[in-house]
Amino acid sequence: MKKWYTVQTLSGKEMRAKESLEKRIPQEQMDDYVFEVLVPQEKVTEIKRGKKTTTNRKFFPGYIFVNVDLTDDSNKIREDVWYFIKDTNGIINFLGGDSPVSLSDKEIDEIRNQLTASEEAAVKPKVDFNAGDIVKIKDGAFENFEGTITSVDPDRGKLQIEVTIFGRSTPVEVEYWQVERSN
Repeated sequence: MKKWYTVQTLSGKEMRAKESLEKRIPQEQMDDYVFEVLVPQEKVTEIKRGKKTTTNRKFFPGYIFVNVDLTDDSNKIREDVWYFIKDTNGIINFLGGDSPVSLSDKEIDEIRNQLTASEEAAVKPKVDFNAGDIVKIKDGAFENFEGTITSVDPDRGKLQIEVTIFGRSTPVEVEYWQVERSN
């Protein structure tokens, strides 16, 4: 009976572990036992050194999900399948160790819905600003002005900042990449 299990991988090696596992499945004739490998991730944009880059951010760093028939009819772990997965490059162990716990259908559906939602949404900017943070504008018409963030709009990638111009507090809207934390 196939079920979803969480498998711990080396940090940052989730995709490599997935590819190794998928490559070994036909080689070692495990098609009847291992059905799918899932690494939930989303595309995120960020600005580094003035350049806009898009990267993949994993929802669960250090873990992958495997749909596998791990137990036999008497509910004992199939050792051949168990060791096939554990001996794959980049994989450390099943979550739960020697007695892995499977995910419920509801849990895996939530993960899949999260994936679908992130695919449908535009590429999300990486946000590490919060309301109340003091920032310095490094680009645009208000370059070198300092202000306090009053609101964060992650969907549009914009920040609302209160800046003092000629002794008056003025709201300014800028994009994430146009500001940096003030020291």
